Amino acid sequence: MDFSGIYRQERFHEGIKNSSWVEVQGLPGSNCYCDEEAMDSIRKKIQKFSAQGIHFIDSGNYHYMSRIWLEKIQEPFRLLLFDNHTDMQPPAFGGILSCGGWAADSLSSLPYLKEIVLVGPSEEDFLQIDPSFQKRTRFLGGKAAGQENVLYDFLQELPMDLPFYFSIDKDILDKADAATAWSQGEMKLDTLLEALKRMGKRMKTSGTPLLGVDICGEWDGDALEGKEKNDRANRRLLELFVSENLLCKEEDKDQI
Repeated sequence: MDFSGIYRQERFHEGIKNSSWVEVQGLPGSNCYCDEEAMDSIRKKIQKFSAQGIHFIDSGNYHYMSRIWLEKIQEPFRLLLFDNHTDMQPPAFGGILSCGGWAADSLSSLPYLKEIVLVGPSEEDFLQIDPSFQKRTRFLGGKAAGQENVLYDFLQELPMDLPFYFSIDKDILDKADAATAWSQGEMKLDTLLEALKRMGKRMKTSGTPLLGVDICGEWDGDALEGKEKNDRANRRLLELFVSENLLCKEEDKDQI
């Protein structure tokens, strides 16, 4: 999804035969907040697409796109969200969808979303969200989220009775592995990749479907180093989902 033009400066997507570009660059009412006109325009542009797929949705300013992709899911599911922030803040301007409150909006308005598994934010931030949202959230936060054994054990205990949708904001990563527009966590990219790989194996063993994935957290600065870090991270995430055959068909593996 081309909101800012950043993906035209990255190379991770080169060579993918079945990729699609959604042009939304310069769309009024879409930066950080998404007003009704912008939402109507976005819905029309993605009307032909299902939630299934790997959706790159630009910087964290547009993480609300997860909410718009999730509304396409018409069966009970869980959301596994990797993010340095809760994204459950109350909106500052009425009921407008925002990058900081889309997860709460999803819990409130999407009947098929049964639970969020939230990995990354601080305990302090989590305790500030509405108690009704806390009750519907499995949470692993702060430095514990970046500790491999703690993270892997936490994911190992997740029930496999519902399909999952994954949403990944690269601001959960250490600054050595990504550069984003928001404050960042301390998780290593290798740790995130291993966590996703283990989740994928559990889901395949239990027959639990993965309904879709989105990835955000692009760099909105001018420094070339930040773009190169994110390009590498995006490439490794994309390669993981394809090589592990989590969303793509076996015959699609040669497309990257």
